[in-house]
Amino acid sequence: MRKYETMFILNIGLSKEQLPEKVERFTNVITSNGGQVDKFSEWGKRRLAYEVNKQREGYYFLVNFSAEPTVVKELERIFRISEDVVRYLIVRLDD
Repeated sequence: MRKYETMFILNIGLSKEQLPEKVERFTNVITSNGGQVDKFSEWGKRRLAYEVNKQREGYYFLVNFSAEPTVVKELERIFRISEDVVRYLIVRLDD
């Protein structure tokens, strides 16, 4: 398995009850496909560097995980179709 890091920004319009549900959905994609979440960090509400879809703020999350490349493709697909994700980035960490 390879090590990856993903940062995603969720829509500021989500309620405090919806945030854990959305985050759990993304981490479940990793774990249900044979991956492992190594570290999870919630950075909280922060201002975006530039306006995205008329939004100036978002909820930031950082996840370090180990998985196969197929898991990364599935996670990326889920990020793309989710309306609540403002931006995301997945990078492979060096060994």
